[in-house]
Amino acid sequence: MKSASDLGIPLVGIGLLYQKGYFRQYLNVDGWQQEVYTENNFYNMPVKKVKDKNGKPLTISIQYPERMVDAQIWSVNIGRIKLYLLDSNLESNSAQDRRITENLYGGGLETRIGQEIMLGIGGLKALRAMDIEPTVCHMNEGHAAFMALERIRQLKKDKQMTFEEAFGTTRASNAFTVHTPVKAGNDEFPPEMIQKYFTTYLNGLGINKNELLALGRVNPKNDKETFKMPVLAIKLSSYKNGVSKLHGEVSRKMWSGLWPQVPIDEVPISSITNGVHIKTWLSEEMGNLYDRYLGPTWTEKSLEQPDSWECVDQIPDEELWRTHQRNKEHLIAFARKRLKEQIQRRGTYHTELNWAQEVLDPEALTIGFARRFATYKRGNLLLRYPERLVKLLNNPQRPIQIIFAGKAHPRDTEGKEIIRQIIHFANQYNVRRRIIFIEDYDIDVARYMVRGVDIWLNNPRPPMEASGTSGMKAALNGALNMSTWDGWWCEGYTQDAGWVIGAGESYEDLSYQDTVESQTIYNLLENEAIPLFYTRSADNLPRAWINRMKKTIKFVTPQFNTNRMVSEYTEKSYNPAVIRWRHLTAEAMTRAKALAMWTSNIKSNWQDIKIKDVNIEVYETPENENDPEVQLKVGSKLNVSARICLAGTNPADVSVELYHGFIDCWGNIQNGDAVEMSCITFAENEGEYLYECQMTCNKSGRQGMAVRVLPKNEDIANPHELGLILWEKPSLG
Repeated sequence: MKSASDLGIPLVGIGLLYQKGYFRQYLNVDGWQQEVYTENNFYNMPVKKVKDKNGKPLTISIQYPERMVDAQIWSVNIGRIKLYLLDSNLESNSAQDRRITENLYGGGLETRIGQEIMLGIGGLKALRAMDIEPTVCHMNEGHAAFMALERIRQLKKDKQMTFEEAFGTTRASNAFTVHTPVKAGNDEFPPEMIQKYFTTYLNGLGINKNELLALGRVNPKNDKETFKMPVLAIKLSSYKNGVSKLHGEVSRKMWSGLWPQVPIDEVPISSITNGVHIKTWLSEEMGNLYDRYLGPTWTEKSLEQPDSWECVDQIPDEELWRTHQRNKEHLIAFARKRLKEQIQRRGTYHTELNWAQEVLDPEALTIGFARRFATYKRGNLLLRYPERLVKLLNNPQRPIQIIFAGKAHPRDTEGKEIIRQIIHFANQYNVRRRIIFIEDYDIDVARYMVRGVDIWLNNPRPPMEASGTSGMKAALNGALNMSTWDGWWCEGYTQDAGWVIGAGESYEDLSYQDTVESQTIYNLLENEAIPLFYTRSADNLPRAWINRMKKTIKFVTPQFNTNRMVSEYTEKSYNPAVIRWRHLTAEAMTRAKALAMWTSNIKSNWQDIKIKDVNIEVYETPENENDPEVQLKVGSKLNVSARICLAGTNPADVSVELYHGFIDCWGNIQNGDAVEMSCITFAENEGEYLYECQMTCNKSGRQGMAVRVLPKNEDIANPHELGLILWEKPSLG
């Protein structure tokens, strides 16, 4: 939202205003995480109530089972744009309903579905109450997916549309960002719960409960399948993306069941890699340095252009290192202060307080590890071989030190145990001056850490990290990343600007994987990072390390910032969605209604379409033409023709393609290419058409080809949007 303001993108945000929000973390004497929920005083926060025309707080009402729940709207200024937050803590609501917006991630399924109805349905109602009519709606994660249902309901009511007409129009202008591959992060609800909460709501949609449940199922015919929020969002969005290139690949595989028979690489989920807001995360000292050498107007330039960052090379090594060291000193001073507060809260001896004043060394190589303590992020991986790590920590000439921070989910016992292991390790091996854990990880802690550490460590188990952004924040402040081949690092890594742990391999034995990758971290530290950091010139500067810092800033910063990210969303999703929305809603919804009718016709006729008599002619005589496996030379030209029975479907409504590529050992075409075939003649049999194309054999190896038929209409965003595809039996070549 900050970058949308910077770029002048007309965006508004919708969220919930939590009375308590997420928990505050502290550790007991044993190192076990404890949670405390403190109430937010909205009147001491930069939020204000939205008022109606009479100057009274503006409220909306949302249908819940056998009752209406009221919510008031608060606004936050994010630069030039607005964030609106819903709050159900009103006297007109029951005690139970007042708690809908009490905690982030609080309660069970009833709380979750209540919050997601408030966010999705309530969010759209709130915009309408403020006379804001969005042309594009972007669902960031599946939590907001009910918004798409409310958008259909509103269209249906206001424009006298059928469900199918409103469905197609809504989908055309919705965008959905897929997030975590972790199952627990993708909400799903039992069918009976959806029925409980949406029985009354169905009247406004004009569909029955089975049709609603089908929208949230991978297999609509499976009555026992749960209702999945990401599935609802995917089915009701034309523009879908993961948050890194690797995550796009993972998401296509993860949700490929929604497009049966569609090749994985054609599953319509793209990727737009996350970024960070530079001015939010850049230290003041580093910003002043950029002002001097990039020019005082560097923030007004196109931050995503690599040329804008070439002047980083002009920064003298002495100044860059001095600035970085000053940030590290700020981090250490902050850490000591927080440790002292943690010790005083627990109650301990004065000697403990003296220890807190002496932890960490401003001259030592400092590693930062701060994030959610989910088990797949492996916060304890570096502890796997204690003797080896202790040796690195206590090296008198070349010591390292590690700062940990992060919260485990309140119900994640394994995540809490990882934190406890870190505390016990520091005590057991007497390395408390070299390993510390800062409690209550938040933006304040994060800012100090990403600005002050030398290395940012990230070792999730691939490919579980969707993107990750903390390493980007560290990089723009000059820290070097050391990460597994996962998330954004697959795009952000260069050989001379950081380190990669492994190569993204998959292991069946997770313990063995942890062994291999922990050893890799030790090896990288011992053989590369530590020697590079401590090798100094005559003026005590680690010039080779500083050179890597500059390359990191130049490579990472222009690519992984939110200005680039928001621009990409605008170009790939928002602008095309706006065009389609205006096109479909023009002239009293004429095109929207025509699209719904076309969709209905193509679906009802699809099962009658047949592919017949595929013929292949070879322009050059193949070698061993009597061999059942035809041997063609690279460069050979093929003429492929096929008779297609369209069963009353207009040829303009389908695309006939020749799909070809390498064949795997199971006889499947892998990563194929498609060539559109031309309709040549109308055959003598009723409803049959002759299609033809030419193809050149450009690659050697075992190849295969198959004719396929797809729907075709300029008003659908993707030929796979309807989930219809017809294949002939693939032929091998």
